[in-house]
Amino acid sequence: MDSIVFLIQCPDQKGLVAGITGFFSQRNFNILHCQQYTDVQDNQYFMRVKLETGDTLNRNELEQQFNEFSDTLNLTWSVHYSDKPYRVALLVTRASHCPYDLLLRELEGELNCDIPLIIGNHADLEPMAKQFSKPFYHLPITKDTKPQQEAQINALLDEYQIDLVVMARYMQILSEQFVQQHAGQVINIHHGFLPAFQGAKPYHQAYDRGVKIIGATSHYATADLDEGPIIEQDVQRVMHGNGPEDLVMIGKDIERLVLARAVKAHIEHRIIISGRRTIVFSEGA
Repeated sequence: MDSIVFLIQCPDQKGLVAGITGFFSQRNFNILHCQQYTDVQDNQYFMRVKLETGDTLNRNELEQQFNEFSDTLNLTWSVHYSDKPYRVALLVTRASHCPYDLLLRELEGELNCDIPLIIGNHADLEPMAKQFSKPFYHLPITKDTKPQQEAQINALLDEYQIDLVVMARYMQILSEQFVQQHAGQVINIHHGFLPAFQGAKPYHQAYDRGVKIIGATSHYATADLDEGPIIEQDVQRVMHGNGPEDLVMIGKDIERLVLARAVKAHIEHRIIISGRRTIVFSEGA
């Protein structure tokens, strides 16, 4: 069944639920799910409402009418239609566990998206791309060629009409210009439980501090390294006898799960970015 998802945020005020749901009811939309959250500290209201498409949908008319309605309540909103396949590009380096996991989930239908290409700054994972019948673009990068390489990436993103870029253990820092151009459309996986252990070799940092829990964090990429709004995190207990390489191996499983959950939430339109935070609505709605 085709559906429409509206993501809405605004200053909290009385009558929001009645007003928004009434707008859709007056136009004979069937509301399949409605989730809401009020941030009382910042006086902000967030809603995700999922509608059955209906037989006589005129998208331009719906969006124009909702835009006029939104002005009366000072709403910030976006709308997403399920009949438009979500297109995801993978950026990779040498580590295969995260991109391989996402490709398997796409193949088995766990991720409702298309992954039409893979871009790597090394050629190591080209065999993986061939295994899944995906085109692989090897775009080497140096400090001096970064602008040209990112221009090549942008050209591919345009050519393949990409909606989301996933840094599947892509061990490069994207430029400020790139992440600003694709704000809210680039997801990274960090092999550490942010905000602790930022930067390089976080598992080695964790070992040096003798931590008893390690984790991974998926977040939106921003100009500030490892500072973007956090989408998903998970942890696992470790023992004093686990060395750095043990932590790396344990961490790989956490990274797979955390990145897959973050990508799934994004492509299902369950995330609203609010400053440095995200509001992530529950799965299955």
